[in-house]
Amino acid sequence: MRVSDIDDDSRAATNALLAAAREAQWRPHAVARFLGQATERSARQAARRPRALAELTALHCLLLPLTRNRQDRRWVTASWTLGALHLGLLERRDRLSAADTLTLIRGNLPATSVGSSRFSGVLAIASDLADGHLARRQATESPFGDYADAFADAAFWTWLALWHEPSRTVRAAAIAAWAAPVVAVTAVALVRGAMPERPRPALLRPAAAMQGVVALRHLLRR
Repeated sequence: MRVSDIDDDSRAATNALLAAAREAQWRPHAVARFLGQATERSARQAARRPRALAELTALHCLLLPLTRNRQDRRWVTASWTLGALHLGLLERRDRLSAADTLTLIRGNLPATSVGSSRFSGVLAIASDLADGHLARRQATESPFGDYADAFADAAFWTWLALWHEPSRTVRAAAIAAWAAPVVAVTAVALVRGAMPERPRPALLRPAAAMQGVVALRHLLRR
């Protein structure tokens, strides 16, 4: 496969970088090279998608006025950075879809006053259902949307459980349901030297069930 071909396929390029680092047994110099090459390629991919980058930037600029403090602004900044560094996962598309936008908004709910409202869990579930429906209906499914959806869920629901769920048992179950799969997927990528496929829907049912439990408890809590 030519370098130009790999550069056009974000997944193949990431797998090539992971495989090289794995062959070097993730020694410090291999990790540094991996991070440097991944960042350089991500910046190059973002530059090749100026429209998507502009849309991503505009969305996060609109979210900033909804933040309450410096920590919230850092959350939005981190979201923008992660999004910009993964625009290559849009693959053949050069702009964000409606589903992508909805997913990114959900991931930033904790940084806004809406996140602490009683209805935030219900809104998160509704947006999760809506972005999947939009992506299928508009045929805009992409690895970017898949990974953004997974990280948005992990970020929002872990935050909601840690900051607004009084039960230690529910908090522990929430972390196991949402954060653990993200850690597991990352670990598999490091061990195999390749990005794993997204978990099958059946494996995500415990997380979906916990979303309902936490959202309902948050809605009914005084």
